[in-house]
Amino acid sequence: MLEIIQAAGWPIYLIIIASIVALTIIIERLLSLRKSLVLPEGLLAKTVQEYRANGVNADMISRVSATSPLGKVLAAGLKNVKSSREIMKESIEEVGSVVTHELERYLSALGTIAAITPLLGLFGTVIGMIEIFGAQSPASGSNPAALAHGISVALYNTACGIMVAVPSLMFYRYFRTRVDGYLVEMEQQAIKLVEVVHGARDLGK
Repeated sequence: MLEIIQAAGWPIYLIIIASIVALTIIIERLLSLRKSLVLPEGLLAKTVQEYRANGVNADMISRVSATSPLGKVLAAGLKNVKSSREIMKESIEEVGSVVTHELERYLSALGTIAAITPLLGLFGTVIGMIEIFGAQSPASGSNPAALAHGISVALYNTACGIMVAVPSLMFYRYFRTRVDGYLVEMEQQAIKLVEVVHGARDLGK
């Protein structure tokens, strides 16, 4: 690996930095976007049960909000439980936009890395081509060592750029799909809470 890095020249370090950032984001999002952390199973049922048994108080809202992103959305509705359905929905939507931003954290950076690493590889290719042509001299002819180094820079950077871009793009699409699914389910559960509070439906329906 060290030989490849040396052969690829200094442009490869830009791709290496991008790959480290991408790997860090992927690991962080894999840990943070687990369903058990975002949408704890049974949270809505427990919240409604406690609401019906004891009503709403500051301690309950704080505990629900601290559980998860879904808890923050439900807590926003509970804060306005005595208001109209429209006001409850508005408060849920306001907190929902904040939760959406939290769930999408770093995804733009990952998408950017997926887009720019092929360009960084192309940049390395251009640098390699410049070195190749710079090695040609009318007086001394071609320099085989410089020619080989230029080819290495051109090929290794292109390959490495693609190797970083492909998994970055795959995980970006995967995380986007997962977040979108979470948001849909979160919205459905928030609507259930509003309708249950206002007596429009039972929790099981």
